[in-house]
Amino acid sequence: MHDTVKEFDQVNAQCREIFIDKMSDYGPSWRIFRLHGITDQLYIKACNIRQRQETGVSLVGDEIESNLRAIVNYGVMAIIQDRKGYADAIDMSTEEATKLYDEVIHEAKELMLRKNHDYGEAWREMSKEGIVDMILAKIIRIKTILSNGGKTIASEGVEGNYFDIINYAIFDLIHYEM
Repeated sequence: MHDTVKEFDQVNAQCREIFIDKMSDYGPSWRIFRLHGITDQLYIKACNIRQRQETGVSLVGDEIESNLRAIVNYGVMAIIQDRKGYADAIDMSTEEATKLYDEVIHEAKELMLRKNHDYGEAWREMSKEGIVDMILAKIIRIKTILSNGGKTIASEGVEGNYFDIINYAIFDLIHYEM
C-alpha cells in the first residue's frame, strides 16, 4: 500500500530545501521573471530530462532528479508570478517567498488528493518517460496560452497547467526515489 501523502511530503521537503538554499544564495531574484521566461526555464529542464532519458548521457552532469526538483520549484514560482505579477527588482523577503511557496504547495497537494481520488492514482502506472511527456505537453499548452494573451476558449488557464506540472514532477520524483 502506498502512502502518497507521505511520499509527496518527503519529495516536497527536498524541493523546498533547495528553494530556500537558492534564495540564501540569490535572494528571490526569480521575481524578475515574466511568465514567458519562467515557462522557458521549465521547458529547458523538461527537455534536458527527455534528452537524458533518450540518450542516457549528460555531458554537463545534470541529474534527472535535480531537474525534476527544479521543475517543481519553477512551477511554484510561476504560480506566484501569475498571481502577483513580476517585479523589476527583488520586492519580497525570503520569508515571504517561502510562505508563498508553502501556500502554493499546499494547494498542489490538495489538488493531487482530489485527482488521485477521481483517477485512482493512475500516475503510478505511468512510465517515467510518459510523465515527462505530460510535463512537456503542459508547458507547450502554457506557451500557446501565453502567446494568445492568456485567453482560453475551452480549457483551463496557465495556473491549472502549472499545478499539473508541479504534481507530475513530484510523481516522477516519487518513481525515482521511493
